Amino acid sequence: MYLLELYYANARLSKTGKFIFPRRKGTIPKWTILSSHPKDREKLQLMALAMAGTRHLPHIPYQQNHLLNFPNQPLQLEFYLAQHPEADGANIKYDLIGHGLQFYADGRIQKITKRECHYLSPVMDIRKMRDHSNLAKHFMLAYGPELKPHRDSDDFEFNNPFLRITRFYSLFDGSALLTDPVSFLELLHKKAFRYGRILPRNLLSILQRLLPEHLQIETADWNQKTCDMRLKWIQLSQWQRRMIIPILDACRHLLDAFPKNFDPLKTPGLILLDRPNRFCTAKRFPDWIKLMDELLPNMQFVVALTDRALTRFPLQFRKKRLEIHRREAHQPSKRKSVRVRPGAILLIDVDGRLPNFALMKLSSYHKGQGREVILGRGNCRLKGPEAVYASAIFHNHVTDKRIATLRRYYGESIILGGSGVDLKLRLPANIEKLSPDYDLYPNLGDRAIGFLTRGCPFRCPFCIVPVKEGQPRQVRDLDTLLAGRHKLILLDDNILAHPKADDLLEEMASRKIQVNFTQTLDFRMLDRRKAALLRQIKCSNLRFTRGVYHFSLNNNKGMKQLARKYKMFRFTSQDNVEFICMYGFNTTLAEDVARFRFLRSLPGAYVFMQQYQPILGGPPKISIPFFDENADDLIDELVGIVFTQNMKSMETYYRWVSKRYAETFGRLHKNLVDTIFKYNNRERKGRYIATVAGTRKWSSA
Repeated sequence: MYLLELYYANARLSKTGKFIFPRRKGTIPKWTILSSHPKDREKLQLMALAMAGTRHLPHIPYQQNHLLNFPNQPLQLEFYLAQHPEADGANIKYDLIGHGLQFYADGRIQKITKRECHYLSPVMDIRKMRDHSNLAKHFMLAYGPELKPHRDSDDFEFNNPFLRITRFYSLFDGSALLTDPVSFLELLHKKAFRYGRILPRNLLSILQRLLPEHLQIETADWNQKTCDMRLKWIQLSQWQRRMIIPILDACRHLLDAFPKNFDPLKTPGLILLDRPNRFCTAKRFPDWIKLMDELLPNMQFVVALTDRALTRFPLQFRKKRLEIHRREAHQPSKRKSVRVRPGAILLIDVDGRLPNFALMKLSSYHKGQGREVILGRGNCRLKGPEAVYASAIFHNHVTDKRIATLRRYYGESIILGGSGVDLKLRLPANIEKLSPDYDLYPNLGDRAIGFLTRGCPFRCPFCIVPVKEGQPRQVRDLDTLLAGRHKLILLDDNILAHPKADDLLEEMASRKIQVNFTQTLDFRMLDRRKAALLRQIKCSNLRFTRGVYHFSLNNNKGMKQLARKYKMFRFTSQDNVEFICMYGFNTTLAEDVARFRFLRSLPGAYVFMQQYQPILGGPPKISIPFFDENADDLIDELVGIVFTQNMKSMETYYRWVSKRYAETFGRLHKNLVDTIFKYNNRERKGRYIATVAGTRKWSSA
């Protein structure tokens, strides 16, 4: 994102006017120099205000009425931005977009519509400024002449929902605090060399190269695990500390804003600097400019300088330019409908995470009729197919929305099926007996997929199998199912419940077949022979990259029996034994914690948390009291039960518990919130706290 044009009206010092960055052959200046006159310094503030977003602006430490020339009229800002796929997303529709804001003396801040804009072109795409824009998408930093850092690590806790916008406070308030440099260096070093994180390691490597060259800071031993970064900071000269503070602050905010970007320092953005020569020595000021230029190669800089500092500004940098992103001429700005060839058959996999077995058989049938078959996903909409078949596995609001979209688009011509639509609907017998078309899902590679058996003797209330499939029965033999392959994704509902389960397992073991038991194995049906056979089979994960055993533990019943049967396998801590644990159906927090405590005691065991979703025609989510009088103590115990792997699904469960806790008690559980944001998405912690886990509207008041 680059700022291209700024229009202002009723500014206190600058009155009404405009500031346009000169464009030439699709480029703008990388360094734009303003004078240190109060009017030009006010322009820096107007640029910062334009980029901030209405939700954040009331928190800037500045009296709004000080911005206005006439208090009875609003300050109006209109501006153009150049978007870039690096920050704005690869599918941006427009190169240039416009925004507008109005500021009133009573503190009101309003977004303005395209009709209310006086200065922007009527043919330009005018959008309302998004409230989160300054956090990452429209990245902007600003620094005043007096920089003061935090003296502790509090600003790395992310408890303040508006912490991220402090990145431009110093332009308005000389007492505003920047990143604590010592804490940041220590955190960066720990992540780089203790945890082996790539981004922190790369950033330290860049700083190790640039700081000695430009600021004479010794960094040779920064890549050693034993390096004491606090001691290194103490050993710096005062002038070195002053000059490195904004450098580290900029690095910190770029890492926070773009945590998934491979090289965030190359992200396009805007940095505003008010007399940076004030925190640099006169001799080292040019070196600091050179360092910032090299550190942030794609950043747009606007700098207010005194006449004396201007004479020391490197002249060659005033000629540097940045390219404005342009979409290719053939790239459409709007999605166009695609028409398929006449006679083609469209198969739509609405919501499947696995290849859809029914669609694979339909594909075999229609290809056998000489038809072209096209696979679509989600709410795929194509013009011209002769027939459309869609299969939905799940029954939830996302799938329902996709199905409604498909029905509106295709009308009566679409044939819908699958467990998410109709539990009784079956493929015709002549199609059911066909072999699946593996070309429909080429990513399956050398993996076979399908059923040896269908059905289950139990009638669990949360399961569709009793209604859909009935009692266990064999539907295929192993040779037919494998079709020459040696890896099998087995979709069986409960293979261990089939009377000939031992024979099926023995055949898999003797033929050394690698099997992914996708629907898990039923501990209730285990005995010593079945356990021994399963240990001989190469039980694997879905991608067949490692050995995994899949079981279920959906409630607290039969845990003693499970513990006894678990010993039959002689699992060790080196094994991977995944237990699918359902929540949100009929268990309390106390029961959930008891399950986790029990599973943590089993060698090699870990959990995968799966929230209950009401099945088609099944019971709704059971509303039972989830918490009791020991809720706080139980949550403290919950976050203390740490499994060796697969904690991502547990984090999802933590969020679910946290939201229910907030809904029940009207507050957050601090220990639980700290655990949720301990490793991931820490920059979102403040907003999470402000909205009480999403149960309240985020207000700027």
